[in-house]
Amino acid sequence: MHNFGLGEQRGHVLLIAGGAAVRRRGVQVAPSANLAALGVVPASGLLNSGVPCDTTYLDGARDPNTVLMRLRTAAATPGPLLVYLSGRLTVDGRGNRLHLALAGTTAGTVRYTALPWEWLGAELRERPAGLTTVLLDLAADKAAWPLLQEYGSLPAFPSAEVYGVVCPPGWHGAGPVVSSYTRAWIDQLRASPTRPGNLQLHALAVGAATLPPGALVLPGARELAVAARPAPAASGGSARPAYGHVPGAEHRSAEVQVPPSRQGEATAPPDDPRPHIHGLATAGRHSEAALLARAWEEYVRQTRGPASREALHWVEIRADLARMAGDFRLATELWSGAARARLGCQAPDAADVHAAAAGALYCWTQLKDPRAALATGPDLIRLLRELPALDPRHLELARHRLEYLHRAPTRH
Repeated sequence: MHNFGLGEQRGHVLLIAGGAAVRRRGVQVAPSANLAALGVVPASGLLNSGVPCDTTYLDGARDPNTVLMRLRTAAATPGPLLVYLSGRLTVDGRGNRLHLALAGTTAGTVRYTALPWEWLGAELRERPAGLTTVLLDLAADKAAWPLLQEYGSLPAFPSAEVYGVVCPPGWHGAGPVVSSYTRAWIDQLRASPTRPGNLQLHALAVGAATLPPGALVLPGARELAVAARPAPAASGGSARPAYGHVPGAEHRSAEVQVPPSRQGEATAPPDDPRPHIHGLATAGRHSEAALLARAWEEYVRQTRGPASREALHWVEIRADLARMAGDFRLATELWSGAARARLGCQAPDAADVHAAAAGALYCWTQLKDPRAALATGPDLIRLLRELPALDPRHLELARHRLEYLHRAPTRH
């Protein structure tokens, strides 16, 4: 039982290097290199706190009980705690439990030489909320990766904020050098005039890092409360197609002007990520762009408020990212949500409201799935009815297409 009293506030940084992740003699993750790079970063920067701080480096450990004792000591600190883990995730073949491989761990010795993942959660469980951060830079081997795919994530530590990446097996790493994600995290710490929050740092690091396809990003779309389906991506600064066309209504189609991007309107925090998000999206890295945009939206919601102009701007960026990725249903829903949110604080004839509604209509006209169009159409029409100053052809177009979809035979 940890005793978190009201004594002197003191923090702790615990850096743990597990066993290296190696594939065909090539190094995928070099934990020792990662620890060496983090070792030159001031502890106050890593911890995001100015309280007195102890730092523990654990590199080359072979006994999981040694790691457990260091973890237990760190978890007992009364102040903020950062636990950094780098290395290879593996599985105990008999119990099918996740472990962090340590130095010397082999497939046959996992139960005796690796750190069970559940030990981490057990030691951190009693810490007060808001004081614990776990930072991960890991690679999963062929035994662990299917289990992670089944989970959809790593088992969570409810009392801790968890950030990081887990790379899949079967990729070639950068060799015995600092991992791309850890390097990006350090670079962002050094580049920012003021220390960004952990969520912001994570989002920037993910966007800047060169991650292999399929890498597990934590927090990912699910944890960041993105829609349950995979969140596509694109950028607020992108050029949208000029017009939308309504299938099945050629004889009465009206041109729907897609609203111009308002990238310059919002006041972004330092190190504006929008150009980088745009670059990710145009390069086809839609999931990464969407994750980064969602993380920045969350950051702005926390710092400026959920109904702020900046937060609404990020909703619209995400809508455009969805359009670029071809997820027109999500784009329609996001544009509609932005329009309704703006209606709560702006007049029905405001240009921003009309632009968001026009964006929703354009994306809805691009929906090829009749069921998705039927599901989202009524809400869109209700929105357009609330905008009497909007071009009446827009409402007529939406009504006509919805009627057409209702008459058309259902496609299976």
